[in-house]
Amino acid sequence: MARWGDFEYKQLKKFQKKIEQLQKKDFEQFCRGCAKELAARLLAKVIKRTPVGQYPKGSGKVGGTLRRGWTAKTEEEAKSGAKMDPVAYARALPISQKGDVIEIEIINPVHYASYVEFGHRTANHKGWVKGRFMLTKSELELEAQAPNIIEKKLIKFLGECFNGE
Repeated sequence: MARWGDFEYKQLKKFQKKIEQLQKKDFEQFCRGCAKELAARLLAKVIKRTPVGQYPKGSGKVGGTLRRGWTAKTEEEAKSGAKMDPVAYARALPISQKGDVIEIEIINPVHYASYVEFGHRTANHKGWVKGRFMLTKSELELEAQAPNIIEKKLIKFLGECFNGE
């Protein structure tokens, strides 16, 4: 008869307990945390890329409304000049879940945001102002980085479950 080796039942029971701990940990909360971190990183990237208007002194205009718009609820709030931390703003964003998909909607309420993003015709309709694609570029950059970010968070999460840290 073949010998299959030694088997310790205690180790299997120990592994079972760790799996139970993993089930107790809120995996959905982990996923929501990942979504919020990715949203915060996206906001940081897009805010950095958003251009700030330069106006002559005495014009009464202040640049930065579009940039502040990423963390504002309304255009008026963006115009007021109040700055908000992108990480704190991202943590406060509502999350919706549809099946297995978790969504966080990031918008800029400033009315001309899409014109700066995608480009627009000049005032005399004779030319074209190229878009800056600040959100599009930021999304593509984050999409490439997301697997590594999530992997690190997952390793930490699993480590807490299996190592009891």
